[in-house]
Amino acid sequence: MSFESKGHTPAQPPASVPEPFGQRLIGGLDRLAQLCGACCAAMVPVMVAITVLVVVLRRGFNIGSIALQESIIYLHAWIFLVAMAYTLRADGQVRVDIFYRKFSASQQAWVNAIGGLVLLLPLCVVLLVTTSQYALRSWQIGETSGDAGGLPFVYLLKSFMPLASALLLVQCLTEVAASTLTLIERPVQRSDEAGV
Repeated sequence: MSFESKGHTPAQPPASVPEPFGQRLIGGLDRLAQLCGACCAAMVPVMVAITVLVVVLRRGFNIGSIALQESIIYLHAWIFLVAMAYTLRADGQVRVDIFYRKFSASQQAWVNAIGGLVLLLPLCVVLLVTTSQYALRSWQIGETSGDAGGLPFVYLLKSFMPLASALLLVQCLTEVAASTLTLIERPVQRSDEAGV
């Protein structure tokens, strides 16, 4: 007589418990920050290659290109501005942590939540509002380079500022949400693939 014939069924593995919404949302926003970091990391060798090309052309062949020189400025702006959200996610910002590193996870969560809400969030909102107006004016007039032979996309360059402000604002809210969940004893598992 088999085990199943008596009405017993073999043990089934427990159904996987779906991730809570907060975990999925924070995980998705963390992946967005990591994607920003990966894009910026990919731009660094491009910027270095263009810089070398500009130097070789100028010093070796006495050829100058304003457009190539300005493309370095665009890439530099992209790397530094867009990487801000990734830097916050990777906890790579400058932090005076005389006390912070000795705090418990709960105390660190309090510092991160309050600091994010009181200091970083208002800054992000002010930056987003002011830089959006600045970029919008540039788009309205179709602003181009002031130098002959320069890139005709100054409005794109200025658009990096509100984009960076928006990404930083989203990451700030993500960090505050993760800290809040830690405080209510529902800590979020954060993916630490922060090695771009």
